[in-house]
Amino acid sequence: MSSTFGTIFRVTTFGESHGGAVGAVVDGCPPRLALTEADIQPQLDRRRPGQSALTTPRGELDTVRILSGTEQGLTLGTPIALVVANRDTKPGDYADMADVPRPSHADFTYQMKYGVRAASGGGRSSARETIGRVAAGAIAEKWLRLKAGVEIVAWVSGVGAVEAPDLAARGLTRADVDANAVRCPDTAAAKKMEAEILAARDAKDSIGGIITCVCRGVPPGWGEPVFHKLEAVLAQAMLSLPATKGFEIGSGFAGTRMRGSVHNDPFVQKAGRLGTKTNFSGGVQGGISNGEPLVFRVAFKPPATISQPQQTADFNGQPVTLEAKGRHDPCVVPRAVPIVEAMAALVLADAALQQQARG
Repeated sequence: MSSTFGTIFRVTTFGESHGGAVGAVVDGCPPRLALTEADIQPQLDRRRPGQSALTTPRGELDTVRILSGTEQGLTLGTPIALVVANRDTKPGDYADMADVPRPSHADFTYQMKYGVRAASGGGRSSARETIGRVAAGAIAEKWLRLKAGVEIVAWVSGVGAVEAPDLAARGLTRADVDANAVRCPDTAAAKKMEAEILAARDAKDSIGGIITCVCRGVPPGWGEPVFHKLEAVLAQAMLSLPATKGFEIGSGFAGTRMRGSVHNDPFVQKAGRLGTKTNFSGGVQGGISNGEPLVFRVAFKPPATISQPQQTADFNGQPVTLEAKGRHDPCVVPRAVPIVEAMAALVLADAALQQQARG
């Protein structure tokens, strides 16, 4: 199973949704970085369940422990082991579903691939696996901030048919994003999004959404051309997240409706450096960062676990009515914001170290 991400700054996540713990091992983090649990916990708090009526009621504190790789508050350059205990586990909620592959889950495909699976909560395919990513991403983000002044901010820009206006150029902060439970910095759109999520929850259904992310302060030159273009690695990172179904950078699919004369980003002088007047490229040209903000969007499907009865079939092909138990989010995007930020940080830290290795 592919549970490791990165080339120099490498992260391996471990654990199942209803097992004893989840976490990550970070290898390749530079030494002498000041690091304690207090640097990691804020992002885990933003990701954890039970934050509001918009999220799953599963009660987890998601408190992280650093087991190795630091001494006296400094990284040693050796593997950093991070662990978060699972406390509110209820594997019994899934006993009735052991013989039924849940619609649009990974139950069927994991069973076909391995001949066995973690039937409770989806195991490794559960969004709980992302705890390790968020913890590792917080380390990468701190190093990026100190190394290059990189700032990463993501927010909910769409829920169902509700879309927020384009906020990418507004210099948003995480405080702006966290001002409401749905994590959309546009107040009017946020109210409509919250209503959409609550309506789906009350109907025992679910709904999808979009997260936009901006990475500011990325210098020109990061990213490897051809097969490991920066946007290609970002796409891999984002599409490796549970429930993702789409990725676009810069103008994305909307760029197909534009003429080249409009879509091109002319170069201009900017505060002593060469930059671009517009940013339809999304901060990447030829697979390499150009010094402009990285702007990308990630689409998340409606959560597959819903409380409505569903007509499906068991592993023997016999018709069955599935009434899913367990706890789940009616919409994942409010809690997925720090997960998107974490994966962006992991990609950029790895790209920075690859560029640094060039001397």
